[in-house]
Amino acid sequence: MQAELLAALAALSWAVGSLFSAAASSRMGAFAFTRWRLFFALTLLWALALSTGQWRSLDGSSVALLALSGLIGIFIGDTALFACMNRLGPRRSGVLFATHALFSTLLAWLFLGETLWGWTLVGGSLLVSGVMVAIVWGRRESETHAWENTQGSLWTGVVLGLVAALCQSVATLMIKPLMATGVDAVSASAVRTSASFLAHLALLWAGAQVAKVQNPLDAKTLFNTWASAAVAMALGMTLILQALHSGQANLVGIFSSLTPVLLLPLLWVVYRRRPAWGAWGGASLAVVGAALILQA
Repeated sequence: MQAELLAALAALSWAVGSLFSAAASSRMGAFAFTRWRLFFALTLLWALALSTGQWRSLDGSSVALLALSGLIGIFIGDTALFACMNRLGPRRSGVLFATHALFSTLLAWLFLGETLWGWTLVGGSLLVSGVMVAIVWGRRESETHAWENTQGSLWTGVVLGLVAALCQSVATLMIKPLMATGVDAVSASAVRTSASFLAHLALLWAGAQVAKVQNPLDAKTLFNTWASAAVAMALGMTLILQALHSGQANLVGIFSSLTPVLLLPLLWVVYRRRPAWGAWGGASLAVVGAALILQA
């Protein structure tokens, strides 16, 4: 139960972080935003890892695996997610990213031998279905917020969202056996963010136009980026890695997919309108599903 709770808290962290991310990512561009976000996150994480001395739990082989996981999950995955968000907004990118629960369940069965049976399977199905219902039918017809607009190609946004979800699942599952050995979660997060930051930095130094900041930086954009890094990346990613110490990768993936449901009341604050009935129905399904998993 502790692992599932940690994954749900990570989902909440990602939901809160996405509110800071949307405007900053749109202004800076997906690549530049992810690079700055990684820089802020790695400074926080390394400060914690060095002050506690937990970095000593790392060795050469674990650093290499964590770095590869970071390149897949953060360098590719997070960049694709924010590129998707810039095109489709946080609500629709949220439902696409929530498919990582399905990818995680399938990959955990194929490569880790983890299975879901009985009430756990029923609960997992209800939870994921509830997430999808809450997002797909969670908007009122009269909603005209800028975040609901499509920028560029719809199908490009859909592909980017699915790539982000798949990368998240692959990156998480590949380090599940390592985290089960007791590697410090904060130090592991620091390595993953550092590897991804260096990759983004190399892209910038290579002169890639897409990696450059798209608009002049200002204090508000930098603050939003820092807040997103602290809440969603430094805290959220560390919670996920801590959950993998003892939890099944498929259940961790399912509970971490609650982000879109948890985002609904937060968007309510932004929109100043309560979510549609579909959102409440989907959220109810997700709660029932979570309860069945915990009961099982």
